[in-house]
Amino acid sequence: MPERVVELANEVSSLTGARVRQIEDVAKRTKLLALNALIEAAHAGEEGKGFAVVAKEVGEISDEVSRISGTLTGELATSLDELDGLGRRLVAEVRGGRLADLAHHMIEIIDRNLYERSCDVRWWATDAAIVDVCADPTDPATACRRLGVILDSYTVYVDLWVADLGGTVVAHGRPDRYAGVLGQDVSGQDWFTRGLATRSGDDFVAVDVRAERRLDDHHVATYATAVRAGGEGGGAPIGVLGIFFDWQRQAETVVQGVPLRGDEVSRTRCLLVDADHRVIAASDGVGVLRDRFELRAGDRPMGHYTGPGGEVVGFALTPGYETYAGLGWWGVIEQRPPA
Repeated sequence: MPERVVELANEVSSLTGARVRQIEDVAKRTKLLALNALIEAAHAGEEGKGFAVVAKEVGEISDEVSRISGTLTGELATSLDELDGLGRRLVAEVRGGRLADLAHHMIEIIDRNLYERSCDVRWWATDAAIVDVCADPTDPATACRRLGVILDSYTVYVDLWVADLGGTVVAHGRPDRYAGVLGQDVSGQDWFTRGLATRSGDDFVAVDVRAERRLDDHHVATYATAVRAGGEGGGAPIGVLGIFFDWQRQAETVVQGVPLRGDEVSRTRCLLVDADHRVIAASDGVGVLRDRFELRAGDRPMGHYTGPGGEVVGFALTPGYETYAGLGWWGVIEQRPPA
């Protein structure tokens, strides 16, 4: 692990410092002994002159050892500081690269999932029961049953709504669960106006995640397209189909399912943010649809950086999938350093 490089640098620094201090201590003791020997040689007079020469040499050697020790300390400090810095940069690069890869994998899963939603809305808009209720909304029962059957098979949706050209909901799939949806005016909602403006049956619109009041404030990702006369791709619009993907449940599965090591879980936050960096999913559930993440991606579609608190942030821009270009969303993983 790259963290081991930093640990080894610290261990070498600590060990080297201890050994240098031992050398300095020996040098000081030798110097003191040499000084005492010179004093005793002076007391001995002529008989101590030879011993004084040896004591002086020992003192000079002690001084030389002290100088070498001081030089070694300075040289090692510079090298160890550089090793420590390199180790920390290596840690950031390895960890950051891994987090960026995980962020890319996370947003890619979302893209593939939402691509399927874009296929669903275009397919279901051609269903005979949905086309018929737009052409004649006086008897919505058949369309409601059909939408209910779809919902039973596709459990990733909260509800499916069909609105006529005026924006009145004429059928939906869960009247027993969401009473009052039928007859609601949705003409001012983004998914309806944009869905109605689609040019052909090949087109769809995707709306950013929001809490839908009429669906008990579920967090939904909404997809829409025009329902066309005869169910033909080039037919004139006669209504709009809006499908409400159960974003909260599905997104939580993705952000909480990122493969992290055991020691990483408590200090890592996995996020999905929209094009405005609004948090639309978070592994800790904090700030969803409320907070904005200060993402510093610059012009990079994928990468990583180290934040002011030492946290490493990996990020990846939606790559899109097939005919789904994405909405400019990001996968983001923020990891604090080990304690």
